[in-house]
Amino acid sequence: MLNITDLSYSIDGRPLLAGASARIPTGHKVGLVGRNGSGKTTLFRLIRGELAIEGGAVSLPSRARIGGVAQEVPSSSTSLLDTVLAADAERASLMAEAETAQDPARIAEVQARLTDIDAWSAEGRASAILKGLGFTSDEMLKPCSDFSGGWRMRVALAGVLFAQPDLLLLDEPTNYLDLEGALWLESYLAKYPHTVIIISHDRGLLNRAVGAILHLDEKKLTLYQGNYDTFARTRAEQRAVLVAEAKKQDLRRAHLQSFVDRFKAKASKARQAQSRVKMLEKMQPITPPSEAAKHVFTFPVPEELSPPIINIENGAVGYGGPPVLKRLNLRIDQDDRIALLGRNGEGKSTLSKLLAGKLALEAGQITTSSKLRVGYFAQHQVDELHIDETPLQHIQRLRPTEGQPRLRARLAGFGLMADQAETVVARLSGGQKARLSLLLATIDAPHLLILDEPTNHLDIESREALVEALTAYSGAVILVSHDMHLLGLVADRLWLVSGGTVTPYEQDLEAYRRFLLTPDTPARDDKPKPEKRRATREDIAALRSELKKSEQRVEKLEDMRSKLAKKLADPELYEDGRKGDLAVWNKKYAEVMEALDRAEALWMKAAQALEKTEKAMSDS
Repeated sequence: MLNITDLSYSIDGRPLLAGASARIPTGHKVGLVGRNGSGKTTLFRLIRGELAIEGGAVSLPSRARIGGVAQEVPSSSTSLLDTVLAADAERASLMAEAETAQDPARIAEVQARLTDIDAWSAEGRASAILKGLGFTSDEMLKPCSDFSGGWRMRVALAGVLFAQPDLLLLDEPTNYLDLEGALWLESYLAKYPHTVIIISHDRGLLNRAVGAILHLDEKKLTLYQGNYDTFARTRAEQRAVLVAEAKKQDLRRAHLQSFVDRFKAKASKARQAQSRVKMLEKMQPITPPSEAAKHVFTFPVPEELSPPIINIENGAVGYGGPPVLKRLNLRIDQDDRIALLGRNGEGKSTLSKLLAGKLALEAGQITTSSKLRVGYFAQHQVDELHIDETPLQHIQRLRPTEGQPRLRARLAGFGLMADQAETVVARLSGGQKARLSLLLATIDAPHLLILDEPTNHLDIESREALVEALTAYSGAVILVSHDMHLLGLVADRLWLVSGGTVTPYEQDLEAYRRFLLTPDTPARDDKPKPEKRRATREDIAALRSELKKSEQRVEKLEDMRSKLAKKLADPELYEDGRKGDLAVWNKKYAEVMEALDRAEALWMKAAQALEKTEKAMSDS
């Protein structure tokens, strides 16, 4: 059991913890949450003994081992597998001693202990952990120096999971993982045999992998039973009750004060007035918990383009050798919200670079709108910010003619207020750097926004604000993320990047989650099925939604066609000297008519599919 008793700690004279107490029973899985800067990481350092406690105490059972991912594995010639095996210090020491021990009694003790700790299955367990975190069998045998810092962070995580400490402290463990790695970690932690405390802003992880929430707020710790959604509801209910109680107290206080003010000078009422003064002094103020800071993202609005904004026919793309992706037949309209699914290394990043214009097709044809602007956000771009410059200087470089009030307003639209605007990037938090990178990616009002892991380093409130902004955004969105909560709320189409191509994924995210957790099950089953699945009400609803979307697309194009026809009917357009204008408007009209033909074909296809499914359902 972990006991935290009246813990106090300050940084530069600012109290982070003041009389904080909590008791975590052995074997519990707990999520540690709190606002950015509230002291969560500092609490971990205090538990590990890395900081000197100013007041109170932290106690654990004697000889309890504490483990955490402090930093990435250093670059070395040691293989990934051997690095992970070495993380279990006791096993490594015993294995070395078994090679040199001469005393028969000691040899017997060493062998018995190796059996007790299941040392002989160690390689299999280490390999399973590395595989779950995204490494192939071949990669496990490669030296650490072959991998980037982010991948070595995964090795460090694998090492601490393999060592199985009695108290496992994880600080934002999914920041360096993709979707399949994050889901594997959720499953692994749920079955972990010892105590776990996780600092995380991943709502899915906090809902599925933990059974309690430890909340650090106002320098105090409070333990709530249940997952994050239960905690959020409880906090909301507590706040509502305390707000109501505070209003009642204010009314009571005003009533008592009114009596005192009216009668304190009257001798006949002096005793009663004095009594009410004492009542006022004894009243303890009721303070509701402060609301989470309101974070915002304000994406600029792009103009509307004729659909599709990107169309790829029989495309292939790669890096000069065999194509990474081929047989690409993809269409993106400006109202699309698409999540890219697929295991690591299947080509999600390659597809993102192709759509962003950073890679060219090696075969096939790609058609893009002539005015298409693409915004691209990837985690590496956060690391490429100029650390010695301020956010204001970053956007001044892109908008040199804009005045400071306008530039500051842009920063404020992404939650970077006056103080952060003039703070050098090196001193900004990870979340503030991510906000700046999102601003830079969207500053030109892109028609297509490609986001590769946009929620790393964003707290829960910021993630919810990003969901709201993407929902309101009028451009297309391509999402790659390990945050299932974000994908579920934003994406309305799923593309599976697998087997060297990209296809629509017809099932939902929960089905994909099950597939990732049971790797022997194929994502797509191409074998003929003996019996067709019966249509459900959900199938009907999805088809009706697709039909409605198709109808809206046709209506929009009809409106554009009418406006262009009206423009082409203007006699002034046919005057001498305006032949160039006429050619432009004729080209636009032809493009819209072509798009209208395709949209009507899609509308007919959707209507036929709905009619066929409704008939099948009524016959069954």
